[in-house]
Amino acid sequence: MGRRLFSFDRALGARFVAGADEAGRGSLAGPLVAAAVLFDLERLRPGDVRSLGALNDSKQHTPETRAELFTVILRIATRVAIVSRCAPGIDVRGLHATNLAALRDALRRVWCDGCICLSDGFSLGGPGSRAVVGGDARSAAIAAASVIAKETRDRYMRRADHAHPGFQFAQHVGYSTPEHREAIERLGVSPLHRLSFQSIAYQQLSWPQ
Repeated sequence: MGRRLFSFDRALGARFVAGADEAGRGSLAGPLVAAAVLFDLERLRPGDVRSLGALNDSKQHTPETRAELFTVILRIATRVAIVSRCAPGIDVRGLHATNLAALRDALRRVWCDGCICLSDGFSLGGPGSRAVVGGDARSAAIAAASVIAKETRDRYMRRADHAHPGFQFAQHVGYSTPEHREAIERLGVSPLHRLSFQSIAYQQLSWPQ
């Protein structure tokens, strides 16, 4: 799988290819995390590609495999950037605008001359920028960014579980599950919850004025 994804990036004809993706866009609680990964395709060795042979959309990995890939990507990539946007900021600016801005910010941090910048499905504009539909299953750079963003966010939410007991953030990492909705009904919302979301989980709550 990883070899096929790198073949897609090499076919673009550039030495430097960067990919960006985000994690947490559809969650009820926690940050939105965007990541960008830059590969220097001329410096990649066959062993590097073999080390990333399991590379794929982060949602297709077990937590254990994703954690292993996270370490390998950090070792092999030329540059990696991680950008986080908090729940209050998402409520103020809106999810879509926040998402695009975070992806652009992450790509700016890894950009170099002659770089092609790929994003998963969203057109971001800027020099060398291209949107790739289903990019986390087509491009090695986007798939790597997907793994970095997902693993970073999951680690944050596991730590948040200790700071906000009762919500079981370590299990659902902020997404809408029956257990998460029951916790909101029982405990209310935490500072990590996105109050602008129109969710059935919030329907029984009395909001502060």
